[in-house]
Amino acid sequence: MKKFLALCLTAVLAVAGIGVLSGCAEDDGKMKVGLIALHDENSTYDKNFIQAFKEACGNKDVTAVIKTDIPETDRCYQAACDLVDEGCDVIFANSFSHEEFVVRAAKEYPDVQFCHATGVTGHTGEQKNFHNAFASIYEGRYLVGVAAGMKLAEMDKNKELKASNYDAEGNIKIGYVGAHPYAEVISGYTAFYLGAKSVVSNLVMDVRFTGSWNDQTKEMETAKTLISEGAALISQHADSLGAPSACEELEVPNVAYNGNTSSTCPETYLAATRVNWVPYFEYMIDCALKGEEIDYDWCGTLETESVVVEELGKNAAEGTAEKLAEVTAKLKSGELHVFDCDTFTVNGKKVESYKVEGDIEVVKDGYFHESDISLYRSAPYFTIEIDGITAYKDKD
Repeated sequence: MKKFLALCLTAVLAVAGIGVLSGCAEDDGKMKVGLIALHDENSTYDKNFIQAFKEACGNKDVTAVIKTDIPETDRCYQAACDLVDEGCDVIFANSFSHEEFVVRAAKEYPDVQFCHATGVTGHTGEQKNFHNAFASIYEGRYLVGVAAGMKLAEMDKNKELKASNYDAEGNIKIGYVGAHPYAEVISGYTAFYLGAKSVVSNLVMDVRFTGSWNDQTKEMETAKTLISEGAALISQHADSLGAPSACEELEVPNVAYNGNTSSTCPETYLAATRVNWVPYFEYMIDCALKGEEIDYDWCGTLETESVVVEELGKNAAEGTAEKLAEVTAKLKSGELHVFDCDTFTVNGKKVESYKVEGDIEVVKDGYFHESDISLYRSAPYFTIEIDGITAYKDKD
């Protein structure tokens, strides 16, 4: 009976043009492509990758072999080796600390291509069959920050904010739930803040970290702490529905990440941004099919449709869609830069220079060039702590 059910499942997937299995994939003669995911589809982060991977593999008529719940440990190396044994020609891992284990596998299997999200070593080209990829998601963060600013301005105008939502200087308070104080998170929450501040100038933001990418309980508790401290709106860089659920419970507007949460949080969802991985997966697969080299470092953009702003929630402020269209056009044309050094200060002073790896200058033409592969790499490296944001680390 079990064998019959397995055959039926394989047949259904074959009709869709996709072979998606957690273990061995059927040998259907198609090229096999492997995905190593940190969690499963219960994580909004991993769900975004898995859905894009299935879509890209279906579009390119290749067999997808997916391994979920692979931690950032030696199990990642073993999963990569297993995918090689199962016949995968190209393998992708989706979490930052998977990198060292994927590089290890790449060294062992030089004839297989290994790709990795958010990593920091691919741009060197030292390991010829290892590649990194990311997207300018800070632009998406900025855009949903604009949506947040529009909502805050509307709430302020309509006197919907409470006294606790203002600090002693009259600034509106917002909150951000972060997983870890890594560059990717810092870049994201700073971009979000600057987007909101471009609409509401009197704004401050508190950031609290959970210490985990995917802990629904901690994310919910952290969001509730920020709200209890006066945050009028919450956003996040963490992988569960914990923060949005807390906002829905306490009736506080929320800006989500990795997908539209309007179905679970209909009364408080405003907007969301995510990386669309389909363009990269299709590029990666095309290279493997044609025997062409994969770029050592790749960065998707608004132009490649790798950065997505989801449909707005029903409670978004009037005029938000039009405003986002206007700002998106300016970002695409280069008229506007997210990290324009005229829009933020550090200890009251303008940032004139910032160097990475000691001597690589990434502040040029008046703005910080984030995720610029012509200068450095695709993975974020903005770690500046700007005025207006208070990030509470473990020591605080």
